[in-house]
Order: sequence, then structure tokens, then C-alpha cells
Amino acid sequence: MPAQETLVSVEEYLNTSYEGADREYVDGRIVERNVGQQDHSRLERSFLEFFGSLQGPLHARAYSAQRLQVTVTRVRVPDVCVCMGAEPEGHVFRMPPFLLIEILSQDDRATDLLERLDDYREFHVPFVWVVDPRTKRGYTFIRESGFDVVESDLRTLAPNIELPIERLFE
Repeated sequence: MPAQETLVSVEEYLNTSYEGADREYVDGRIVERNVGQQDHSRLERSFLEFFGSLQGPLHARAYSAQRLQVTVTRVRVPDVCVCMGAEPEGHVFRMPPFLLIEILSQDDRATDLLERLDDYREFHVPFVWVVDPRTKRGYTFIRESGFDVVESDLRTLAPNIELPIERLFE
């Protein structure tokens, strides 16, 4: 007989801090994130620096490990969250950001990534970049295309932002 899982309320989750990496909240369950190792951290820093350079001209604001409430019962914590314009309100973002970036870790499972992408699509996030540090590949998921179209480069539209994947691994 499987062990019974204790469910947690969203209020309890939102009022709890976790040691180490933050955790996600999925339908009452606390889900640990795979945050990777040095290559993961290096990529995250590169993204934050890149979008930091766009803060002036494009009013881009990049946040690391920002809680994002995508539904009443789900809170995701993408590696990098990019918002355009004014500073978002609140400790937990409840409006779709312009771009989310997921950096794959060695322990990430495809089914978990696909579920996360579904949450982002349903939350109306326009763009999601997924980068795999082991294969040195990056992919752009575009909501307007139903996330079915996957492009093998990192870009957004309106504003047009392009980041060649090779630049991240120089």
C-alpha cells in the first residue's frame, strides 16, 4: 500500500521559506526543483547579465527563481523570469511574464518539463526558452504557435530579442 501524501494549502506554501532551492507547489504537493550544478548556475548568471544589459533600452527585468502563481493550485519557480516595463507587484507574480527560461538539470524528466510548459502555455506566457547545458542546445517555445512550434534558437518577438546559443557557452 503506497504511503499517503500530506497535502498542503496554497496559503501555507506561500508563507513558507525553504532552505536551499525554493520548491514548487502543484495541486497541494510541495515539489522539489532540480537546480543543477555549476553549468546550470553559470547559464543562469549569463541570462541575468544579458537581460540586465537590456533593462535600460527595453525595460527588461530579469528575476532568478521567482515564484509564479500560474493557477489557483499551482506555483512554478522558473530559473529565470523576464518581465517588460514596470516592476511587477507582490512577492509572488500572478501576471504572465514576457519570457520564462528553464535550464535543464541532469535529473530533469521530460514529463515534468512538458507539464511545466503546459502550465506556462495555459498561463499565457508568450515565450519560453529551454536550454540544455549538456548538449549546448536551446529552444524557443512560442505561445502564439500553441507551443507546438519549437525553434532551435533563442528569440522573442515584439520586442525582437535574439540570443545566439553559442554566446552562452563562450
